[in-house]
Amino acid sequence: MKVVSFLPAATKMIYDMGLQEYLCGVTFECPKEAADLPKIVRCILEGKNYTSIEIDRIFSASKAQGKSLYWVDDELLESISPDIVFTQDICEVCNIDTVCTETAVMKLSKTPTIVPLSPNNLQDVFDCAITIAKAMGKEEVALNYLAKLQQKTDLILDKLRANRAPLKRVMLMEWIEPIYNCGHWIPFQIAAAGGVDMLSNPAGDSIVNQWDKIVKYNPQVLVIAPCGFDISRSFEEMPLLTSKTGWDNLDAVKNNQVYLADFDMFTQPSIGTLVDGIEALSCMFHPEIFKTDTRIQKKFVNLNSIKSYQVI
Repeated sequence: MKVVSFLPAATKMIYDMGLQEYLCGVTFECPKEAADLPKIVRCILEGKNYTSIEIDRIFSASKAQGKSLYWVDDELLESISPDIVFTQDICEVCNIDTVCTETAVMKLSKTPTIVPLSPNNLQDVFDCAITIAKAMGKEEVALNYLAKLQQKTDLILDKLRANRAPLKRVMLMEWIEPIYNCGHWIPFQIAAAGGVDMLSNPAGDSIVNQWDKIVKYNPQVLVIAPCGFDISRSFEEMPLLTSKTGWDNLDAVKNNQVYLADFDMFTQPSIGTLVDGIEALSCMFHPEIFKTDTRIQKKFVNLNSIKSYQVI
């Protein structure tokens, strides 16, 4: 069986479940575990260091013209001749979508099975792991994998209850300029970590939020995790936020509760990385209760300590 993943989150879950022996091709932005595999999907933004504003403009112009940011190496895909192709229909900016995938697959001499993964909430992402493993004839592997992750989230919930931890008023930003709130599964991650984001859009697309609305909401904890950005990349664009009128008056700023976090814990819907995100959020919301391991500690940082932060 030959499997191709057009979705970094699917690639990550395949590795996490130990099913990588079947994986024969990935996208240019799949996780480091797949670094040696052929890159079938490419992007016009690849290798460029565009700002938030520039990326938004490029995407908006591309969408207005009915064009995709992504393209498929047809010859490479034909040479692999996959049996299964995993794709998605959640975001046209983050990854190639099912329509583009179907167009590429139509050109192949052998037609593979296309498996779209389009989760809306956190439970859907859990279910995606089962869909992936089931398509590969390994459903029991997914069930064992998910049981271990469920234990982690259950422990967090039990600890929140035992300590009667109050809900923290949170905002998580998926983009800096323009500012996008969080959507889909992320509000559920926030809830599982002991917070509530009243500006979010649970199980739906993230949308642009006006700054005055954020000032009025006045989050106690502000988490900045733009899609595709790691901590250092987000830090480069922080002046876009810190220069805004009212920034210094936010409770999160005054109480030293502004955090930068790696995107893959939130906008890459691999259930393992999302559970990492829940663990990280619990430490941000309730540092007096939660501590996490070194691996996750490296994936978020308090803004006030960023000057001494060294990117590894």
